[in-house]
Amino acid sequence: MRTQHTRPSPLFLALLAVTIGGGVLTILESEFAYTTGVVILVLGGWAVSLCLHEFGHAIVAYRGGDREVAWKGYLTLDIRRYTDPLLSIVLPLIFLLIGGIPLPGGAVWINHHALRNKRVESWVSLAGPLSNLALGVLLILSVQLFMPGELTPLSAGLSFLAFLQIFAFLLNILPIPGLDGWGAIQPYLSYKTQVFGHKAAQWAPLILFAALIGLPGVGSAFYEVILSIFEAVGGSGYAAALGRHTFMFWL
Repeated sequence: MRTQHTRPSPLFLALLAVTIGGGVLTILESEFAYTTGVVILVLGGWAVSLCLHEFGHAIVAYRGGDREVAWKGYLTLDIRRYTDPLLSIVLPLIFLLIGGIPLPGGAVWINHHALRNKRVESWVSLAGPLSNLALGVLLILSVQLFMPGELTPLSAGLSFLAFLQIFAFLLNILPIPGLDGWGAIQPYLSYKTQVFGHKAAQWAPLILFAALIGLPGVGSAFYEVILSIFEAVGGSGYAAALGRHTFMFWL
């Protein structure tokens, strides 16, 4: 691997710095400052997690035989390599702001013919959601270790960001065309089923997201499942709810 194809991009490092800056703002006493800090922390943290999610796909693909991901820049964590202005930035931000739903927003183009076998193809799909799960658990552990028993704007913001990571993991892992869960099982499906999945991938996720937002029963049931898992791995549902309330300050 050539160094310029693997070195973390300045833009990714800038996103990290902005996210950290948001965290610093949350410790100030001014309500405007800590509210702004939570918003920046969550949005910046979500952008960072998008990069890590797509990097997860790319690095497993690279190790599984697809060398093209390196020269495409997918291993640099540069968010521009993973995004489309509308589908990857505008729509995910809208869904996050109006409903608190972490819409999958990135994409890496994998040369599946270069991958060694079906098992590798499945792990390429699973690597993205697993990065969200790992990040969510790390955020929860950070709150537990460094802010035990504290309920502050910072701990609330980090808890909400952690909740979004668990949400993203469970959402992406669903075996629905267009999501990573489908990609994990697709190599083992019949050709006819794979063709159907390819066609359905354009609209199936949008129907799911519309149901989560527009059908209270569906959204509530899914939310309760996520909350149960979030708390089972050590997260505080109350702190996450406070972080969400601070993040969506206009409601």
